[in-house]
Order: sequence, then C-alpha cells, then structure tokens
Amino acid sequence: MKPSFKPIQHQTIVLTGASSGIGLATARLAVGRGANVVLAARDGQALDSICSELNQGAHLGKALCVAADVSRRDDLQRVADTAIERFGGFDTWVNNAGVSIYGRLEEVSEEDSRQLFETNFWGTVHGSLVAVRHLKQHGGALVNLGSVASDTAIALQGMYSASKHAVKGFTDALRIELDAESVPVSVTLIKPGAIDTPYPQHAKNYLQEEPKHAPPVYTPDEVARAILHAATHAVRDLFIGSSAKAMSAFSRIAPRTMDRVAGPMMMRQQKRYERARNPSGTLREPGFGGRERGDQPGHVMRRSFYTEASMHPALTAGLLAAGGVGAFAVVRTLQRRAASSRMRDFSKA
Repeated sequence: MKPSFKPIQHQTIVLTGASSGIGLATARLAVGRGANVVLAARDGQALDSICSELNQGAHLGKALCVAADVSRRDDLQRVADTAIERFGGFDTWVNNAGVSIYGRLEEVSEEDSRQLFETNFWGTVHGSLVAVRHLKQHGGALVNLGSVASDTAIALQGMYSASKHAVKGFTDALRIELDAESVPVSVTLIKPGAIDTPYPQHAKNYLQEEPKHAPPVYTPDEVARAILHAATHAVRDLFIGSSAKAMSAFSRIAPRTMDRVAGPMMMRQQKRYERARNPSGTLREPGFGGRERGDQPGHVMRRSFYTEASMHPALTAGLLAAGGVGAFAVVRTLQRRAASSRMRDFSKA
C-alpha cells in the first residue's frame, strides 16, 4: 500500500537530536512551515530555550520539547506517548541523534565505541521500532539519518563509519519487511556528506589536533530541506551533496583506488593542525546545545544542485547522465594516479 502524506503544515513531526546542528535546523524549518514538532534530546536546558524561541512569533506550528536519551527505548516511548497525548499522534518520525569519535581504531577504547553505538545505532533502532508501531496504524514517514559513511569508510572515524553502515543495514531490512506487509509507511535513509554543524566539537577526540570536516561542506539547512521532502514523498535514499554520491559510487566502482588515493587525503583534511580544544566532546554528557552551525574553516556551500535535482524527478535523469560521465572521468583520473604511484614505488625499489 502506498503511503499518503499530509502537507507539512498539517503534520506532527518527532525529531531526535534536536538541540543542535541538523536537528535544530530541521525543527526551525518545520515550525516555520507550520508543522507541530516534538523535539527530543539529552540537553533539557537547551531544549527549553529552543522551544521558547520556536513558540514565539506568528508561526502556525508549535514546538514541544522532551528531554530524552535515545539509547533508552523507554525514553523514546515516552516521547511518542507525549506526541500522541498532546497532538493526537505523529505523521513523521526523524531519527537524527548521533555522535562521532575521532581517532585511530587501535587507540579508541571499547567503552567509547560501545557508547557511540548506543546512540547512533541503538538510538535509531529504538526510535524506528517505537515509531513504526504508531505509523503502521495511521501511515506516514520514518526518516533515518545515515551518512556518506553508510557506504564508504572514513579513516579516523572508523567506529562512526561502522555505526552508519549498521544504520543502513537496519533501515534497508526494516523497509523490506514493511513493504512485505503492505503498510502505508515510507522509510527513507538520508546520507549527508560533510555538514557545518558542531559535530567535530561534539565528537570524542583521541587526536592531538582539533578535528574538522573534509571539504566540500554544506549548511545544515540543506539536510533540513531533504528531511522535510522525505516527510512528504516516498523516497528510498537521499544524498546531501554530489561529493557524498560520488564517494559512494567510487567506493563501489573502484574500492582499492579509494583506499589508496582518497583515504590518505581524507585523513589529512580532517585535522585543523591546532591543539584539540575539548577532547571529551559530548559522547557521554550533553553540551554545546542551541548551536546550529559549527566553525568550519573555509567555504561552506549553501546549496547542492545534485540534492535539489534528486528531490525533483524531472531534473534527475539529466543530472544522472551528466554525473555518470563526470564520475567515470574522476575514477579514471584516480586510477591513473594510483598506477603512477605504484610505478614510482616500483622504480624506487
């Protein structure tokens, strides 16, 4: 059964990880368009301030904040119950909460790795299963935040990559099972590339240097628009940024070339080469709430033509044709560089 979608202004949206970054940008955009939004995050103090902001002015939508830890399924059930009690239910559930760890895998503690999975993977599992129980009765959309790291590994963020691979596997399997039941629930996986949020500051950092995103970097507004698109359209996957799509494609077409060429480059580009500011981050304790943007050095792109075209099917066919030619050219360039590097190594030997 095909899902039917209410217009955004008639929806109630549940949003985890809503106290900063992508979650905060999405909450602001959704309330601005008239939706009722239930915001969930660990940082209750930041949420109170955000809800006060969102409930001011002439917005048709309303914001309701619930302090919750996504690693606890009971907390997310309480979020769902609150949405049902206050607004009569919800139409879209967005699993956005996440955190990362910067560091070599041999150095990252097992305790920190498990904590990351509690938030990124189990938080998504808990939220999805709580949401689906309600959505199967009324229809609607489940939107999970994956990453370009759902399709390719990012060195120095190995455990984050592993968690996002797991999120993809879970989301794809859940989608298949719901399709087999013919329930009117759309399941979308959003795969952002680098986004200018406080993500590097939130991460646990084992590096000596302050981390940053590898360019190109986009604003969180671009992800927020994609999330609201998924709340009103049955779309399987949405990449944020052509670079995210390209990295996914290259990892599939030329995995060894990605390992040899793009891998070392990504390791260099994730360091600011200044002393680490807050190594503990927010892996175990909330903080830095209320900030939508990070402090990414260099240019931050406001729009992705690829993402915009992906949300408008009439434009997508032409874009994919052009992108296929471009992707092939870039892969060939990377392959030639890798071959040249092997020849140099051979000649030195």
